[in-house]
Amino acid sequence: MIAARTVHLMRHGATVLPGRWLGHRDVAATADGIAACARAAATCAFTHVVSSDLVRASACAAAIAPQVRHDARWRELDFGAWDGCDPATLDADAVAAFWRDPDAASPPGGERWSVLVARIADALAALDDGALVVTHGGAIRAALAVTCGFDTRQIWAFDLPCASVITLRLWPDAAQIVRLAA
Repeated sequence: MIAARTVHLMRHGATVLPGRWLGHRDVAATADGIAACARAAATCAFTHVVSSDLVRASACAAAIAPQVRHDARWRELDFGAWDGCDPATLDADAVAAFWRDPDAASPPGGERWSVLVARIADALAALDDGALVVTHGGAIRAALAVTCGFDTRQIWAFDLPCASVITLRLWPDAAQIVRLAA
């Protein structure tokens, strides 16, 4: 029998540009956001840390562990022309279409939802038991789509505040258990 793996997915700390859609834009986390991640990590039993290579995640990971493996697959969805924008300033119909179907109505010049999900599926498969991954809200939602089969309507229903942690217990070819911890 193959053993289950436990992995923890942490959303990076609050950024210096709150309320903006930050995809691949490299924006820093605040000092308070980094500290919140360090506190949240203290509640997780992890053996090693993996991080998105974007600074808002990697700075939080560095505050958690002296050694961090950076993996670009854990980046946020690329918002293309919308990257760095306040969604309230964008075309309301285009944003509504994105929320309804992020694959068919991806941001202009941005990444399709299915591409993010495939990238995260690949990254999840590469994780060893005990990993703590410091990543982004969209990447965590994609991980839930991969492991639990949630559709996009269900994925958007999850509130994933900065520094929150989701713990996944992953069995090969079996149903998954998800524990949400904030």
